[in-house]
Amino acid sequence: MLVYNVTSIIEDAAADRWLQWMQESHIPSVMDTGKFVSHRLLKVVDSPNEGVTYCAQYVVEDMESYLDYQQNFAPALQAEVTAKFENQLVAFRTLMEIID
Repeated sequence: MLVYNVTSIIEDAAADRWLQWMQESHIPSVMDTGKFVSHRLLKVVDSPNEGVTYCAQYVVEDMESYLDYQQNFAPALQAEVTAKFENQLVAFRTLMEIID
């Protein structure tokens, strides 16, 4: 099992709108791809960054499913985030393997 983690640092002024959009639209769209088995959304409480930091984590069963998501779904979903919150957030993505 793998965890696809998207860390987003959002300007304070856009944070509430971003959070609502993530919960109501973006996360459901990611899950509707059928590539992930579960997800969670976390708020970083001790971030050294300006703004608000969140981590959206999506659990995927295997590398093949992750790569299919990256090739066939991620570009459009990421473009939507960029369009809605241009110059209001910075995001970086990591892929992690679940050990236990």
